[in-house]
Amino acid sequence: MEADQSRFLFLLFLFMGQLSPELAAEVQESSDGSRVSRETVRLTDVPATMEFIAAAEVAVIGFFQDLEIPAVSLFHSMVQKFQAVSFGISSDSEVLAHYNITGNTISLFRLVDNEQLDLKSNDIESIDDSKLSRFIEINSLHLVTEYNPATVIGLFNSMIQIHLLLMMNKASPEYEESMHRYQNAAKLFQGKILFILVDSGVRANEKVISYFKLKESELPALAIYRTVDEEWDTLPRAEVSVENVQNFCDGFLEGKPLRENHESEEKTPKVEL
Repeated sequence: MEADQSRFLFLLFLFMGQLSPELAAEVQESSDGSRVSRETVRLTDVPATMEFIAAAEVAVIGFFQDLEIPAVSLFHSMVQKFQAVSFGISSDSEVLAHYNITGNTISLFRLVDNEQLDLKSNDIESIDDSKLSRFIEINSLHLVTEYNPATVIGLFNSMIQIHLLLMMNKASPEYEESMHRYQNAAKLFQGKILFILVDSGVRANEKVISYFKLKESELPALAIYRTVDEEWDTLPRAEVSVENVQNFCDGFLEGKPLRENHESEEKTPKVEL
């Protein structure tokens, strides 16, 4: 119980808690990117549904026994709003049974931790654009998830207790190549570590950097954090290569000693901002 409370306070400390409407709009705009015309994929059997889920980092499927309910048209409208998410729909009885669906349900599937998160019948009866958008926003974790006030909630709710943060300015010339390598490293730790990008060019992210006692001159840097006991370690001025990221993560997982610069520091209580 104490670990859960500390974890929650830690997240409040870093992410400033509640998502404001303005920030929600900003998050949505940044996640959409350039819009292209897309459609919901009709899933008519179990193999096709399994293949659809396996091919996407984040897949949202509407399992509807009745395709005439209002939630169906609302579900279709989400396709254009979330360009980085794959949307499918099925009313096939065998598909619903395979995924333990007993009523109209909207499910989100995450490749990063093999989670299936469900919005069930009672919630769907009163669902609206805002509620469904929020459900998708806060739960859309990718192999590398960019840190923002919406995704922190999904990170907090994940069963994966170790988080790796790359703190780097997205405007830097090395960003694209570094991100490519970081994503490749993330595949090696799928289901074990959540990989997160913290854009150091965003002013609101300064508190994350300072929490790990890092300075601007030490970026790009890696920080690894275990939520259950609040242990952490950092790798300043990190070269973002698959080998370096892998060695850093392996060292933490194997319990190698933390860096001396914070090993002997006394832990101070987290303060809610």
